[in-house]
Amino acid sequence: MIDMKIIRNETEKVKEALKNRNSKDIDIDGLLELDAERRSLLFNVEQKKAQQNSVSKQIPVYKKEGKDTTEIFAQMRELSDSIKEDDEKVRQINEKIKDIVLTIPNIPDSSVPIGKSDEQNVEIRRYSTPRKFDFEPKSHWNIGKDLDILDPETAAKITGARFHVYKNMGARLERAIINYYLDTHGKNGYSEVFTPFMVHRKSMVGTGQLPKFEEDAFKVTDTDYFLVPTAEVPVTNMYRDEIIDGDKLPLKYCAYTACFRAEAGSAGRDTRGLIRQHQFNKVELVKFSKPETSFDELEEMTNEAEKVLQGLGLPYRVVCLSTGDMGFSSAKTYDIEVWMPSYGRYVEISSCSNCMDFQARRANIKFKNSPKEKAQYVHTLNGSGVAIGRTTAAILENYQNADGTVTIPEALVPYMGGDTIIK
Repeated sequence: MIDMKIIRNETEKVKEALKNRNSKDIDIDGLLELDAERRSLLFNVEQKKAQQNSVSKQIPVYKKEGKDTTEIFAQMRELSDSIKEDDEKVRQINEKIKDIVLTIPNIPDSSVPIGKSDEQNVEIRRYSTPRKFDFEPKSHWNIGKDLDILDPETAAKITGARFHVYKNMGARLERAIINYYLDTHGKNGYSEVFTPFMVHRKSMVGTGQLPKFEEDAFKVTDTDYFLVPTAEVPVTNMYRDEIIDGDKLPLKYCAYTACFRAEAGSAGRDTRGLIRQHQFNKVELVKFSKPETSFDELEEMTNEAEKVLQGLGLPYRVVCLSTGDMGFSSAKTYDIEVWMPSYGRYVEISSCSNCMDFQARRANIKFKNSPKEKAQYVHTLNGSGVAIGRTTAAILENYQNADGTVTIPEALVPYMGGDTIIK
């Protein structure tokens, strides 16, 4: 969440940031009024407590002198009741302030392009040239059906729409991609962790999924557990309420999880194929960094997400998201978009973000460079390293052959038991 001092001292900057992020419904002036009321009450409470301490010191003196203490005890009770009343008011206002602040998105970094939507995203670079086919390329869902490796119909029967059953070489390909990604990131210095696929509400609040986006989450009925929308949530919360040794930063983790998203508001979009599913696989990258190096770490993380796509020989481009297209917790985001022949365009396959201290404040994650130093909030970063289902889709479309077969990228052959063709 945003530091209340920034909201208080840089109000116009915050308002402009919210305007650029299409978040005009947040009442910053009302929040500041609550903050002023809270600070006034706290000042009054401190004054009353000082008076209470002063009066309490008189009691032994009065008793020693044999004076009547009835009036002074009545005064103490009155002060005590007044302090309790003010403390309760402060508690209630604190809850109101917290509820509002938790709905305010991060402030975009000054390097982020200003825009209302993805139309203002800025392309940074491209890798490789999309293949020119000498036949009409098929969509990955038709390839999957023809090769009997993707079966959404059976998934719909056992679960519902926007789920898939992977079969035969399709299941092996998905598993091969997961292992290839984890192995590659491990060689690049990321520690692999395998986390639960469920988290509680506090973890979801800590990384910014709640309370604002609860409709996008899958809640486990009659509990306060949620299926993870991304491994970013459990991995980041591994250090919730902890102080990290600054000498250990940056910390780098990679994790595979199945991911679960309700996709609220996306009705009618990408209803076929693997691009937009309620359940999908992903390898996630998470970093904990010192503030002064976090933007360098973002560049490095993006490059590391690119490396796995380069290893697969998939054409892609990197774009910097505009203020209107960024995620709630992000201060700056790069999307990596892979070329999809059947779409005739690039499609997001990875999103790498620097959240700065936004998540760390919510989850109370700090670091110290030395035991005597005051603890500071870390900067957290996360990035898809990358989405597995979309990789499967991209491989099927970019490596399809005229005879209906699909060539397996060389990097995956060892993970596929030496097979080189899906047929």
